[in-house]
Amino acid sequence: MAATEAALRQLGTEILADSPTSRTVFGCGVGGFHEPSSVLDLGNSGTGARLLMGAVATQDIVTHFTGDSSLSMRPMKRVVVPLERMGAEISTRDDGLLPLMVRGAATPLPIDYELPVASAQVKSAVLLAALNTTGRTTVIEPAPTRDHTERMLSYFDATVSIDDAANGGRKITIEGQPELTGRPISVPGDPSSAAFLLAAALMIPESDITVENVNINPLRTGFLDTVRDMGAEVQLSRNRTECGEPVADVCIRHVGLSGIEVPPERAPTMIDEYPVLGALASVAQGTTVMRGVRELRVKESDRISAMVVGLQRCGVTVEEFDDGFTVRGSGGSIAGGADISSDLDHRIAMSFLLLGMAAENPITVSDAQTIGTSFPEFVEIMNELGAEIHTSAVATE
Repeated sequence: MAATEAALRQLGTEILADSPTSRTVFGCGVGGFHEPSSVLDLGNSGTGARLLMGAVATQDIVTHFTGDSSLSMRPMKRVVVPLERMGAEISTRDDGLLPLMVRGAATPLPIDYELPVASAQVKSAVLLAALNTTGRTTVIEPAPTRDHTERMLSYFDATVSIDDAANGGRKITIEGQPELTGRPISVPGDPSSAAFLLAAALMIPESDITVENVNINPLRTGFLDTVRDMGAEVQLSRNRTECGEPVADVCIRHVGLSGIEVPPERAPTMIDEYPVLGALASVAQGTTVMRGVRELRVKESDRISAMVVGLQRCGVTVEEFDDGFTVRGSGGSIAGGADISSDLDHRIAMSFLLLGMAAENPITVSDAQTIGTSFPEFVEIMNELGAEIHTSAVATE
């Protein structure tokens, strides 16, 4: 969040830090960004980089983007293609990598764009670019992906319509140049972050946990559906809608889990949760198969490879595929005792620190500072729950 906030300030947005968890944002109006005087450094945030590329692509300014070594290896070509069709000029390193330059279109064009691969980030980049474009822009996705952008734009009074498309896909259309209205926002808990806390309770006998205010958007609840299939009892309470998003408290108690074959079509609803699912599967009874997740190879790291290598070092039997991996669970604890490279990936780091709670020997994780990208309070909260995660990144029960 910090990198995105800093980038928005460079684009002319006034943001007041009311508290560590609250911000007041004074919008520039549609098309009102200023040309930044320096490079926008998005750190480790692929979402921030791709969405801001869309936001500036239809404004008559020049914007330079960079990021850390991990983000600089993540592909941006999938975002570049539709934005260039809208009139932006984009120069990248090595045909699709950061650093890059976006020269926004002075007279942007509305488009109909069919995503070659389902991607909420690409969809959102196009929808944000469409805000400053006359006429209607339509994005067709081959399978439903997380729809937070559509919900938020509607909440701010943009005209967004969603229709079914062929073969189970969706067609999202937005009317350009709306008069957006600022509104108070309550941001619910991220289900991908909540998954680590819920998985901890499922790993450790006699544990139970309630995570409050979790976003239960049906396009984000694949992890809950999967642990239910593995035998977990998931209870939702205080169900409500806030700012267009469904929210609830989620309660899980420890129970012995059984391995399953995760339906590949579920991947878009839990793509960020596969690393923690891999860790959880290692202590389940039987084999868990995760296929149809090739997208994991182009996240902050190659998450399939990172999980396979790390789990093998911890004594877990794993098989790797091009589009996923299989974990043979122990039905209890694992050996552990490994030094794990996170590959500068926050979810890999958190997954192995979590797994350390079920290991007979400590697990050490390098480059764990990237955890701050998505879950700055992870270590503090886990230690309050009974873990022993030390600043040297050693995790034990």
